Amino acid sequence: MQNDNIKLILASGSPRRLELLRQAGIEPEVCVADAQELTDSLPPAELVQRNAELKAWAVAARRTGSQTECILAADTVVALGDEIFGKPLDKADAVDMLRRLSGREHSVFSGVAVWYQGRLQSGVAESRVRFRELTAAEIADYVSGGEPLDKAGAYAVQGGARKFVLNIVGDFDNIVGLPLKLAAQLLPDGLISTTIAGAK
Repeated sequence: MQNDNIKLILASGSPRRLELLRQAGIEPEVCVADAQELTDSLPPAELVQRNAELKAWAVAARRTGSQTECILAADTVVALGDEIFGKPLDKADAVDMLRRLSGREHSVFSGVAVWYQGRLQSGVAESRVRFRELTAAEIADYVSGGEPLDKAGAYAVQGGARKFVLNIVGDFDNIVGLPLKLAAQLLPDGLISTTIAGAK
């Protein structure tokens, strides 16, 4: 259910985030943020929260300041211990990431930031994912299809990498790139159905 008095602006070009919002009953306007993102100099939870905030502010600065517009931004990384995996640079980088994730548990952190009526709120969600042991042939086949190249950690849990997963602790939609429970908490009341968000 959507609050028709508020216009949601998605500060992201991610088709996964757009689809998750559509599943939650929202058709947002997409306005890709032009923000200089921070790199891996911070702990992963702080990094994604700060980057989400930067994206939200970047889009807010380009809007007219309408009191009926609400801007939603997000940032997602994969963390293996203290090491952060963003999007791979190329296929070789994607192969390297997947080799290192093979047979191990990693965390997926998503920062969410909401700008509304001049106020910025943000938070972080974490999910843990364990991969089974992957063969070199499986990794090469998956990477050759191109799916991992624009995904944090070089995989799409909702796509071809689903078969790699042994166990998930936490919300699935966070791993896809937008934790709906957290978004529902930060957005104005009624913009996302808490029933829908809680079911994801």
